[in-house]
Amino acid sequence: MTRRISQGRKATYYIGGIIMVIGALMFFSTFVTFAMHFGDFDNFEDNARSNAIRAFGGMSLLILGGIIMGVGRRGLAGSGAVLDPKQAREDLEPYSRIAGGMIKDALDESGISLGSAGRPGSEAVAERVVERVVMIKCPACAKLNEEDSKFCQECGDKL
Repeated sequence: MTRRISQGRKATYYIGGIIMVIGALMFFSTFVTFAMHFGDFDNFEDNARSNAIRAFGGMSLLILGGIIMGVGRRGLAGSGAVLDPKQAREDLEPYSRIAGGMIKDALDESGISLGSAGRPGSEAVAERVVERVVMIKCPACAKLNEEDSKFCQECGDKL
């Protein structure tokens, strides 16, 4: 599996971003032009046509740039342009690995450690201690209370 994104995919991503910036500038320029010519009805039809072309052209470039960026980000198979599950898995591997790393970071931050079990080449077996917490729902207000509570923490009703 690849660990890096190819230069071609990076270039495709950045080209899509540039196209989106051009589209945004074209689209928002119609608002600037409108504000500058507010109340000026000289050559109204030509100005309206120019604004419409820039607005629709800019929006089209925004959409096209977003599609190109998506293909660059996820690859042809990862974005669904090519139906090849094996290639899609390879295209999306850097993101899958990062997602797994983020999950591991969240588990570490919460104090849950999986240890070294499951890692390739690891001889140690990690012991996992999972503390179970039982909650009791109050029949009056439906608040979840700890199992040793005699009264509801929300409404004070007897549990």
